[in-house]
Amino acid sequence: MAHIKNEAAYEAAMARIEELLKVVSDDMPLTDPRMAELDMLSELVEEYEDLNYPFPPPEMMLTEAIKESLHKKKMTQREAAALLGISAPHFSEIVRGKTEPSLPLARNISRKLDIPAEIVLGV
Repeated sequence: MAHIKNEAAYEAAMARIEELLKVVSDDMPLTDPRMAELDMLSELVEEYEDLNYPFPPPEMMLTEAIKESLHKKKMTQREAAALLGISAPHFSEIVRGKTEPSLPLARNISRKLDIPAEIVLGV
């Protein structure tokens, strides 16, 4: 099977997908050549994106979001731990991705550090 080998080919595939999306519809038969081409290109793009643009694990997203929030608020980890009502070592474990917050703590992190709940919950 073919693969997208570089960014230029990826961009070309994305442009073609955009063109095809304008002319295909859900009621088109799967045997229509445009539908088959769209399906094939979509699979190639997905494979390329998985290799070249992987999503970080949810815990990484949370750790980065916490660090960014603390930076914006000009707050230390110790101050954030006090705000959340937990020990500094426990908060440090969460920031480093070594442990996940409990649901009540996740709620507090979301509210008090202004981090979207879906990031805190990893969904």
